[in-house]
Amino acid sequence: MHPEATLYFVHDPMCSWCYAFRPVWSHIQQHLPAGVRVQYVLGGLAPDNDEPMPAETRAFIQGQWHKIIERVPGTLFNFEFWEKCQPRRSTYPACRAVLLARQHGREAEIAMIHAIQDAYYRQARNPSDDSTLCELAQQIGLDATAFAHALNAEATRQALLEDIHFARSIGGDSFPSLFLQRNGAIQPIPHHYTDASEVLRSIEAGLAG
Repeated sequence: MHPEATLYFVHDPMCSWCYAFRPVWSHIQQHLPAGVRVQYVLGGLAPDNDEPMPAETRAFIQGQWHKIIERVPGTLFNFEFWEKCQPRRSTYPACRAVLLARQHGREAEIAMIHAIQDAYYRQARNPSDDSTLCELAQQIGLDATAFAHALNAEATRQALLEDIHFARSIGGDSFPSLFLQRNGAIQPIPHHYTDASEVLRSIEAGLAG
């Protein structure tokens, strides 16, 4: 047993590499050593922004999607997003949506992360838009009216900044990132997009160190 071990998962729900990591991350969580607690931490990829995404940024992100398809076989992307939606470089709203879901427990938090990823990458919907996030909140069973009121509230914005600050304080400035905290010390855990066993071995080594 490792009662004081915490595995921090630093992520952003609109990070395409976090989405690609989803199957392996799910397997890791199902096979963690006893006593290791998982804590999700929002890294905050891109602040609030109402401006349309510049062409070079659009090209870069689409390039990342193609790179992921090659590197992580089976990852699905709906490229209709780039024609159907008005992309903005803005992930903080989606991060705040995850924070609000977190208030209802771990299952709701994960459900919101997955709903945002599915909407963005598979359904060509835009999670930078509050309207999309409110629809997803209702979809996972949250009170849509209360959610809409809280999404841009100052307390929610501040809570996100606290998550981001904590992520940076432990070294989480790229996403996804894993960190193991044990006996007051924090160490990075290398992640692998197609091999959960390799990550689990690194966690075991960290616990034994």
